[in-house]
Amino acid sequence: MFRLDDPTVYKDDLNPLLMHLCAFYLLNAKRGDEPRDPVARFHLRNGASLERINWLGDRSDKGFRESAGLLVNYLYDRKAVARNHELYVNDNEIAHSSAVEQLVKKRPKL
Repeated sequence: MFRLDDPTVYKDDLNPLLMHLCAFYLLNAKRGDEPRDPVARFHLRNGASLERINWLGDRSDKGFRESAGLLVNYLYDRKAVARNHELYVNDNEIAHSSAVEQLVKKRPKL
């Protein structure tokens, strides 16, 4: 049995799976046409792109309880904000980095 507050368990056993699932969730889980995650909806509507998922970025009790310690960064690139907003609002496209794309494509073996 593992403990949620033991970061070594996450690093050794759960890292590949949780990172993949988080990226997949943020790009594919929907509520209607929009992402299920309310924080993602907020940032994407405002023209941000999903930039990075940080392993154990939030080690607080709340962070472990709500997101297994994962923390997501959104990037606001002044040159891309308007384009990202339009793609999201008009076409439901989620701007995201190649690093996030790789997490989705690289499905871990169980």
